[in-house]
Amino acid sequence: MKPKQSPLGVFKNRYVFAGIAVLLLGTFSTCESIGQKAQGERLEKVQSSPQWREGKFVNPQPLVNFTWKAIQTLLNPSPHVNPTEPVPVVAVEKERFSKFPESGLRVTWLGHSTNLIEIDGLRILTDPVWGDRTSPISWIGPKRWYPPLIELKDLPEIDLVLISHDHYDHLDLATISIIKTWNTKFVVPLGVGANLEYWGVPKEKIVEMDWWGSLHLKGLEVVSTPARHASGRYLLDNDKKLWSSYALLGPKHRVYFSGDTGLFPAMKKIGEKYGPFDLTMIETGQYDQAWPDWHIGPEQAVIAHTQLKGKRLLPIHWGLFALASHSWTEPIERVMAKAEKLKVTVLTPRPGESTEPDLDPKHSSWWPKLPWRTGDENPIVSGQLEDPEEDEAL
Repeated sequence: MKPKQSPLGVFKNRYVFAGIAVLLLGTFSTCESIGQKAQGERLEKVQSSPQWREGKFVNPQPLVNFTWKAIQTLLNPSPHVNPTEPVPVVAVEKERFSKFPESGLRVTWLGHSTNLIEIDGLRILTDPVWGDRTSPISWIGPKRWYPPLIELKDLPEIDLVLISHDHYDHLDLATISIIKTWNTKFVVPLGVGANLEYWGVPKEKIVEMDWWGSLHLKGLEVVSTPARHASGRYLLDNDKKLWSSYALLGPKHRVYFSGDTGLFPAMKKIGEKYGPFDLTMIETGQYDQAWPDWHIGPEQAVIAHTQLKGKRLLPIHWGLFALASHSWTEPIERVMAKAEKLKVTVLTPRPGESTEPDLDPKHSSWWPKLPWRTGDENPIVSGQLEDPEEDEAL
């Protein structure tokens, strides 16, 4: 068993040192992982977006942070922020992907927000992170709990790499440096293409989209849908690139991928316009009362699923990194509790396990039973959910 750190030790190791590193990098950065600013025609496209105002991208409903609460929670994290025993994962063998699933829809959750989606004859990789840490430098920052479950070279041919935004736990230089040679398209929000091109991805492989923009590929429509979040890889780069969720609309199946988001009024609009979805993949972890607009939280994730007219919910953005102060199993416990109340079907594959939503799969509660706070004890409630100007803004 790994020795437990004191709450203060957890805070120091994860947040103070990482914060100092990012601060220094923001001021004196020559670090390749920082990426590149949008320039030239790309910058013109960025600045012409309806989401661009006064020199940056903005949300229709601004993000609210509660600094004092952040200090309190970060100084008093759960003693179960990190696993003390190995996470029960499933090794992924390349033979699993020798052919497409007969059902037409299969998802392999690889931890956090990295997923291999097989939908109607295409394969899509979301927010691929194979690196060890979610940090601009290799020796500090939150570290993954287990090695990648399959090597990048063993993945099947990928038709599309989907990136939701440029934060380090979603856009990873170490991964891009390898997959840049793939014969695939990279679909990213406005501005994020600057990073990919700087890291060696050919310009012709990159498709940058604003909200409600779309791409048609081999019978699949990929729609960039709104999200309520932020961007930035260092202090001087905040919100210079857009963030998105995505709707994948195939001939037979529809999938929603949330990226990172708080709850927002246009979630209903996405459901009305593109639902019902056979599967919603919605972030559920790394939340806190200090940043309720940034991360939707477990209960609101289930609510969003109903607004999207989803049939089955796959919770993501948990199970690989500790980026908040809650226990590592709390997100899934709270999702299951809320889903039972709202009669929502939740898929709970182990990391590395494939699931086919159409087959009504049955998964076990594979995570350990640890103390966790309920939604009543620690509610996560996004603000400004009633905005009469929302439809006009989007």
